[in-house]
Amino acid sequence: MYNAPRGTTDILPAEQAYWRFVEQKAAHVCQLFGYQRIDLPIFEDTGLFVKGTGETTDIVQKEMYTFEDLGGNSLTLKPEGTPSVCRAYLEHGFNNLPQPVKLYYFSPIFRYERPQAGRYRQHYQFGIEALGEADAVMDAEVINIACQFLALLGLKRSNLFINSIGCPQCRPTHHKALREYYTGRVDNLCPDCKIRLERNVLRLLDCKQPGCQAIAVDAPKSIDYLCVECDDHFQKLQSYLSLLAIPFSVNPQLVRGLDYYARTVFEIQPEEEKSQSTLVGGGRYDGLIETLGGKPTPGIGFGCGFERIILNLRKEGIIVPPVPSPQVFFAFLGENACQEAIKLTAALRNADIRVVIATSPKSLKAQLRHANNLGIPKAVIIGEDEVKSGVVVLRDMATSQQKTIKPQDLAELLK
Repeated sequence: MYNAPRGTTDILPAEQAYWRFVEQKAAHVCQLFGYQRIDLPIFEDTGLFVKGTGETTDIVQKEMYTFEDLGGNSLTLKPEGTPSVCRAYLEHGFNNLPQPVKLYYFSPIFRYERPQAGRYRQHYQFGIEALGEADAVMDAEVINIACQFLALLGLKRSNLFINSIGCPQCRPTHHKALREYYTGRVDNLCPDCKIRLERNVLRLLDCKQPGCQAIAVDAPKSIDYLCVECDDHFQKLQSYLSLLAIPFSVNPQLVRGLDYYARTVFEIQPEEEKSQSTLVGGGRYDGLIETLGGKPTPGIGFGCGFERIILNLRKEGIIVPPVPSPQVFFAFLGENACQEAIKLTAALRNADIRVVIATSPKSLKAQLRHANNLGIPKAVIIGEDEVKSGVVVLRDMATSQQKTIKPQDLAELLK
């Protein structure tokens, strides 16, 4: 007996309604804002993530599924979507299109981390990216999409947190202040944060260990070190969110866990949960395209895990539309009736009616019991007598009422 690998799960037929509901709402809101779908490879050149995501991030240091293929190439299962979208932007010359280029995607994501509720080692992500526009109006639009998406799903009990972590010009001053603050408290840091102090001091604010979180409360705030341009950008973002009537809070400890973020970062979290239960997270990455070999190109986006969204839909008791199920069951008795049933089911499917036909020979009672177990509302019954008479019997499974009709009238009557 084999089981699914740790950190993975099967999406069973009974759960598909939630998945299709989330995907449909995501696609709908993206189309409202003029975003186009892109589908990306499941694996990429390892260097794309080492260079793009950041060599000092936890993702690159500990969480990537990397392997060497038969040609000796180092490949990595995609641990996030943004570098792949940026690679596609460069590879396909999207810089020559009208800017900004607005894209959305659905993709499996692979990270070797501790499995938890709503987060697996293989999980599924909805993401958007807007490339080619630096103005804060783009930041507000991306956040607006995230908020409208959650509203369309019916998820209302959540909070939006924003922050600005500055740009390469003003960030070093903040980093220096952070390093001085944490150096005097190094003995109280977790082992990972002692390494972060040397390699990437901003990541100290992202640690989820309670002791480190307590230290971070009084750490120097990035918004106190912003240059004039970054401060102006952040003030405009707040004014645009207010114009859109989107409530938000400024969280100075919010930094996100990726090296490429600059200026705006944001998260939407459930009211009753902690930060590791983030529903949507994203930010601006104005230097990423340049890091990957392109010309300076601003960008902003977000990622959102399907599993965590569905977990919250269930928590809030939100009922989703069912996946379309079969409408008609064909029961038959005898070889001639079987042949007639095969022809009629084909005709009904051509008329866009969902049909299930009995298979192995069984009694009529057993066939109708099977239709009942499947929850199919109507049954068509054909026996040798019906074949000779050129009719079929239509049965309502809920009331057991039956009527005899001509086969050519069946599709119109069922519709």
